[in-house]
Amino acid sequence: MKQELSIEEILNLLPHRYPFLLVDKILEQEENKIIGVKNVTINEPFFQGHFPVHPVMPGVLIIEAMAQVGGVLMFSKDENKGKIPLFAGIDKARFKKPVRPGDQLIIKVEILKMKRGIGKAKAEAYVDDNLVAEAELLFTAVKP
Repeated sequence: MKQELSIEEILNLLPHRYPFLLVDKILEQEENKIIGVKNVTINEPFFQGHFPVHPVMPGVLIIEAMAQVGGVLMFSKDENKGKIPLFAGIDKARFKKPVRPGDQLIIKVEILKMKRGIGKAKAEAYVDDNLVAEAELLFTAVKP
């Protein structure tokens, strides 16, 4: 598989668009593992209402960014082309440190199980080599 993906290639794989596309780049990709990047800037629309004096990225959007990186891996596979990714569940979600404007999230996702379009993945998000969030994500792929 291809190692690095640009934003244009990500847009070809995921149905998400601004302001809900939360993946900027894929750094590495293997059969069941992927590493992606989300650059967090003060220009994000959610910072206008989420603690504007002390901006913190909402945890739910960190989870969504992790899911989208996993979605790139899932939708790189031929059997899932043309399908729509959907969340099926979130387990063991933990937020360790706040994510602020100027941070760069490095997101690592590993598929633990995949069977008939349903998968389970372990996801971790780091800022400066510090774990800031982790979760197990359940997802499915459905035909439009």
